[in-house]
Amino acid sequence: MTLGHQIAWDDTVLPFQLDASNIRGRVARLDGALNGILKQHDYPPQVEALVAEMALLTALIGQTIKLRWKLQLQVQSKGAVRMIATDYYGPEKEGGAARIRAYASYDADRLTDAAPFDQVGEGYFAIMIDQGKGMTPYQGITPLDGNSLAACAETYFAQSEQLPTRFSLSFGQSTEPGVAEHWRAGGVMLQHMPKASPFVADGDGKGETLSASDLVQDDEAENWSRANILLDTVDEIELIGPTLAPNDLLLRLFHEEQPRVFDAQTVRFGCTCSEDRVRQSLSIYSAKDIEKMTTDAGRVTADCQFCGAHYDLDPITVGFEAETGGDDA
Repeated sequence: MTLGHQIAWDDTVLPFQLDASNIRGRVARLDGALNGILKQHDYPPQVEALVAEMALLTALIGQTIKLRWKLQLQVQSKGAVRMIATDYYGPEKEGGAARIRAYASYDADRLTDAAPFDQVGEGYFAIMIDQGKGMTPYQGITPLDGNSLAACAETYFAQSEQLPTRFSLSFGQSTEPGVAEHWRAGGVMLQHMPKASPFVADGDGKGETLSASDLVQDDEAENWSRANILLDTVDEIELIGPTLAPNDLLLRLFHEEQPRVFDAQTVRFGCTCSEDRVRQSLSIYSAKDIEKMTTDAGRVTADCQFCGAHYDLDPITVGFEAETGGDDA
């Protein structure tokens, strides 16, 4: 695989269908987008790994949403890593790039030398889809279950969406000769599509925990099992690249399943924060409330947890009692 092909497939999600099995899926490769996310913070290695896994899951799942929609994945836990949040913004127009961002909050003194997922305790995994102004957001929640964030996502789809789903992921620091060490991630998502079950299905994530095998039977079960056995033969280096293009990977794994690919979706790191959004979030507060938020230097400040942007505002220009024409130097 040439360098040009490698670059072309980095930061993309390639959707595909296995025509012989009634299974759809995506192949994702993240490089610059993932490093754009991680360089905003100085996370410990265990936290970096969790954010990388969550970002990869978000890219794989997010490719299905429509233009201008927003997908959010979130983990809330009682462990050392209290929260991981990711946002995926659908392209503004056909052929445009999707944007992704992520961050985590954690207690550094509670982190251990155990595996990354062991830093996450009891809690829940949630997916939210915002279809835009005037539409009610969809949200599904399921308890954290399994030994990885990917396993939690599989449980979510089985529990809340009744969609048999499988992820095979690889992520870590790339140490290619002559290239600065940086993060790469890659993965495959398989999803059996029941005849009457769209991605956004009604479900509250409550009740008995289901797995993918509970949702398929007869010929469908055989197809699902066969595709999973084939996916089990994938090597981590094949997932993460750069030696094998995604379409070649699909042919290597699923050539007997008649794989058919669709247009790839480009993914970029991108944050939607802005001074206007900060002002909007503060518009519900009175002048007295704003006074309590004002620093000793006489300013109201805000920092974006996703990208680290810092906003410094004149307190008299924010809140619903704001004065216009204030000094915002």
